[in-house]
Amino acid sequence: MFTHVVLMKVKNLKDVATVAEILRSMEGEIPELKELEVGINEIESDRNFDIVLITRFDSKEDMDIYQYSDYHQRQVLDRIRPLLEKTVAGDYSA
Repeated sequence: MFTHVVLMKVKNLKDVATVAEILRSMEGEIPELKELEVGINEIESDRNFDIVLITRFDSKEDMDIYQYSDYHQRQVLDRIRPLLEKTVAGDYSA
């Protein structure tokens, strides 16, 4: 199993629910995406991010396919990028 984690900070807190909804829309749209979890931060702190995305794949290669899939690029990234201030990511095999 290969896991991809992304932390996101939005420009405006009013957009947190919108970004989370767009991320959740990937469920069932990208065959390589085996598990999807979207969490909204509950502890206010300058060091915390607003949204956590956890995605799981059978392999790193499947994650690469997901990254460049039309749905991920056009329906997700193109829509959320203007709303985000910063993102950081981490990837690992387990």
